[in-house]
Amino acid sequence: MHRLLTALALGAALTAPALAADTPQYNTAPINTVFGQGEINPYGQFFTGTSYLNSLNGYDEVFKLPASNVTFEPCTRTYWHSHSGGQILFVVAGEGRHQIRGQKIDILRPGDVIVVPPNVEHWHGGGATTWMSHIALTPNAPDNKPTWLQPVTDEEYNGETRPHD
Repeated sequence: MHRLLTALALGAALTAPALAADTPQYNTAPINTVFGQGEINPYGQFFTGTSYLNSLNGYDEVFKLPASNVTFEPCTRTYWHSHSGGQILFVVAGEGRHQIRGQKIDILRPGDVIVVPPNVEHWHGGGATTWMSHIALTPNAPDNKPTWLQPVTDEEYNGETRPHD
């Protein structure tokens, strides 16, 4: 019995660092995220890097328009994705990036509004050295479903940029 407990303890000690390396660390944003940073994003499997989610309102039958504050650490970004009912982003803090497939990367700043039509592939996230927070609106709920695609590569993320119009 003693050998079994020793083996289990040794196994746990050896695997704990590997498990901890896969767990994102909560970092406090150095920007005013306006609506609160939230918790580590439970949809993190569709992001490169660490993001935070603060649901501002849930779905309801009257408005059918869920809203969330999403905060991105530097270089954090969503995977390429689309929304069957579109998506609207309001940048509230920091500086970030957004790209529609086939177009240049837009540099985003507070006050910028991004309107992504239904089924358009895009990604969004923090800047190369900056945090960014935006409000994400999901119109046409509950029928608006995301389609998650492949990760945005470093080459894509560091592609040609332009100021947002």
